[in-house]
Amino acid sequence: MNQTIATLMNRRSVRAYTEQQLSLETRRTILEAALRAPTAGAMMLYSVIEVEDQALKDKLAVTCDHQPFIAKAPYVLLFLADYQRWTDYYQLCDVEALCARENLKPRQPQAGDLMLACCDALIAAQTSVIAAEALGVGSCYIGDIMERYEVHREMFDLPPYVFPITLLCFGYPTEQQKNREQVPRFEQEFVVYKNKYQRLKAEDFERMYSAAESRWNPAAYEKSAVNPGQHTYLRKFAAAFSLEMNRSARAAMAQWLEEE
Repeated sequence: MNQTIATLMNRRSVRAYTEQQLSLETRRTILEAALRAPTAGAMMLYSVIEVEDQALKDKLAVTCDHQPFIAKAPYVLLFLADYQRWTDYYQLCDVEALCARENLKPRQPQAGDLMLACCDALIAAQTSVIAAEALGVGSCYIGDIMERYEVHREMFDLPPYVFPITLLCFGYPTEQQKNREQVPRFEQEFVVYKNKYQRLKAEDFERMYSAAESRWNPAAYEKSAVNPGQHTYLRKFAAAFSLEMNRSARAAMAQWLEEE
């Protein structure tokens, strides 16, 4: 198998790391690969913060839904959707005068700009993940960075048009992590469609979740859940962290949309 394909197929999230630190060259390579990621209009609507201060990592282990391994990760990168840099540059370039000449109404970043910046940041993040994997370095996404927006904004001194879209932990995996079974994925027929979207029928869901039904122990279901759908609803969709994430995202969007 092609080595790149093998790397993609074998990747799994790593939450336990050896004591080995990433060399300066390895860290530089991961970042350089991220910066070569595809980006909308070559604008690079993202920024990256290397989180090296142990006090910050310790705090993130608490604020990101209490995940202690974050504090132990040898290398941590925070990927930010960032339109602040372009907003500041436009101001420096006096686009207000340009708008007056062209009879244009000046505007600030809005919802579409936020979504585009989030795409840019996540594409860069995933590129860094694959680069790290190719170097034998494991990684784990921390989506919980989107929670507690006010706290994280203060921690990293984030201006209005910057949103922390994902945190990534990197490190060399322990033997247990290397040998850990990969989490199954849905079959293509349930995810990949031709030409138009297709909503799944009851029999489709039954086939799609048949493996999950046989793999999950009903004794481990959340509260009164009686099937994987109810279990996932309680554990993920209706969980306290999910409600906080949505509150936090609304607070962040308010920064972007207040001028709309």
